[in-house]
Amino acid sequence: MEKVKAWVINSQNDLFIAVIIFLVGIIGFGLGRLSIVWPQSEPITIEEPEEAGNKKEEKNTTSEGRESSAIINSTQGRYVASKSGSAYHFPWCPGAQKIKEANKIWFNSKEEAEAKGYKAAGNCEGL
Repeated sequence: MEKVKAWVINSQNDLFIAVIIFLVGIIGFGLGRLSIVWPQSEPITIEEPEEAGNKKEEKNTTSEGRESSAIINSTQGRYVASKSGSAYHFPWCPGAQKIKEANKIWFNSKEEAEAKGYKAAGNCEGL
């Protein structure tokens, strides 16, 4: 018994580390089991209702958390570029707002804009 007491006293640091490792393992196992029985949440779906006049409001959240929106006529498209420029934008981006209405070219997809020789604007988040 004296030998066991002496060994425990000499190995206190090692025993403490072993107990910590054991407890972390038990907690990790318990959390793993809990994640299986925890109720699963429903996936989020975004549905856009049909609105009169073929107009819809698109919202964009910037990295600063500000939300901007633009009313877009769906007959025009989702992306805009300038006739004299080389980049396409979302309609709410600063570069797109500087384009005069007479110089705007509208595209329905990124692929369509890139096929016409335009590239994504560097200052427009999300492109």
